[in-house]
Amino acid sequence: MGIPVKLQVFEGPLDLLLHLIDKNKIDIYDIPIVEITGQYMEYIRQMESEDLNIMSEFLVMAATLLDIKCRMLLPAEENEEGEREDPRQELLEQLLEYKKYKCMASWLRDRESCGAGRICRRESLPPEVKEYQEPVDMDRLLEGVTLQRLHGIFQEVMQKRADKLDPVRSKFGKIEKEEVTLPEKLSYVTDYIRRNRNVRFRQLLEAQTSKIQVVVTFLAVLQLMKEGQIHVEQEKAFEEIRILWNADEK
Repeated sequence: MGIPVKLQVFEGPLDLLLHLIDKNKIDIYDIPIVEITGQYMEYIRQMESEDLNIMSEFLVMAATLLDIKCRMLLPAEENEEGEREDPRQELLEQLLEYKKYKCMASWLRDRESCGAGRICRRESLPPEVKEYQEPVDMDRLLEGVTLQRLHGIFQEVMQKRADKLDPVRSKFGKIEKEEVTLPEKLSYVTDYIRRNRNVRFRQLLEAQTSKIQVVVTFLAVLQLMKEGQIHVEQEKAFEEIRILWNADEK
């Protein structure tokens, strides 16, 4: 009949590795991977757990240790700088990070235990004491204050306000929506060209007062060209574009 062995419960594979390192008094920066892997595998064989999720975590770490063990038997790889890479480096970083959080958790647990034994009494100050305010001594308050110092404080405050302003948006004026509809502008352009019969395109655009007016005027001209009420002429490149009324000729 075998002797029953009670195993210590660990929170995860990293917790087990730290336990083995502390137990064997091993330098965490120079882990003897062969010895640690053997002890880790021995613990895995003695584990009895019905939780497959927990077992899978320990088995994944076991595979990682075996992989590191195999890589250490091969010639060392070199990085881009020509330095030899240590197969244990990634595992070392994980262990150091886990150890840091474990120490922090232990410190917080001790703080919680220490605070649990303290009881704070409620505030019992009389209302007149709570409402008391120490009189302001103006001479003491303004001690050492000069006009030059006040001017410097004023300049600092104004500079902070200037730094908060958007250098682009702060220069914008009030934006007002200008209502311009294509039918209205179409009527205006039709009347204008019908009266003048022969109109310079530049002359038509210069009569507009805003960018949106120019855009809608241009759309109106295109619409009239599409309907055949006007036609556009330009004798040579870069010369004046002229708009002629021809709707009455049909």
